Order: sequence, then structure tokens, then C-alpha cells
Amino acid sequence: MTTATSKEKFSYRVWRYNGAPGELIPLLQSAQEHFGYIPRRAINYISGVTGIPESDIYGVITFYSQFRLRPMGKYVVRACAGTACHVSGAKMIIETIEDELGIEVGDTSEDGMFTLNTVACIGCCSLAPVIMINDETYGRLTPASLRKLLRKYIRKVGETAASIENVSCAK
Repeated sequence: MTTATSKEKFSYRVWRYNGAPGELIPLLQSAQEHFGYIPRRAINYISGVTGIPESDIYGVITFYSQFRLRPMGKYVVRACAGTACHVSGAKMIIETIEDELGIEVGDTSEDGMFTLNTVACIGCCSLAPVIMINDETYGRLTPASLRKLLRKYIRKVGETAASIENVSCAK
């Protein structure tokens, strides 16, 4: 979400850049905070201001997992891959999510609605295997219960799209 404050922070950071080493990471963090990811235009802009080649900036972005080159989906699915979840079938849970949503770990669905990531630990080991969808945690999952859960979210996406279409057709 772009707010005046985040836009001002990004502009302020770039404007305040004085060539000091180590400023690239804060500039990239500011761009990602502003845009929700780091678009090509931000990389080009940062390169122009700092004199750092775009290829070097891409190298930094792809090295650090905190940075994204694509926007996140409306629903971010985080599958736990920690020890408790691993021994409780996390691999099968992740494969079920990939199959149901048609994306792989690290990808966002074509419609921009779902992003799938794995995390080292969600902190709900007693509920393993566990996923989070945005801020909601779901545990003790089986492939069947997970498919049911994901289909609920997929229906929600469809209903939202249909209501938007009905509103725009009514105009």
C-alpha cells in the first residue's frame, strides 16, 4: 500500500544519499516499503542516483531473501518447513498447496491473488504441520483439510471478482 509517508521516506532516502558505503540496502528497503516490492524503475532510479550499476543492484536484491522483484499476492501463504512440521508432512502440505494454487514456492499466481513462501518456523510446533494465510494460522493439516481450506479462499477470490464485475456492469 502506497502512502504519502512511505513515498516521502523513499524520496527522502534517495535525496539524502551522499555516496556513503552501505547505503544501498537502506535504499532498497525504502523502495520495497514504498512499492511493496522493488520494481525495475526503482532499480534504474537508484542506479542513477548512486552510480551503482543495475547489475550490481540486482545482485544484492537476489542475494538477500528479504527483497522481492515482484509484488506479493493478496493472500500470502507461508508454509512452515521447520523440524516439527517437516516430520509431520510439510513436504506433502507444500506439494498440495502448489497443486491446488498452480504455483511453486516463491511464486505468485497469475491473477496476483496468491503468493507461496516457506518459512523456517511459524512457532506453532504443537499444531504441525502449519501454514499461515496472511495473519491467520492453520494447523494439524492434512492434504484433504488443506484443499478444503484453499478452495474456501479461491471461492472468496471468485466472489470478490464477481461482485466487482457486477458493480462495474451496473454503471
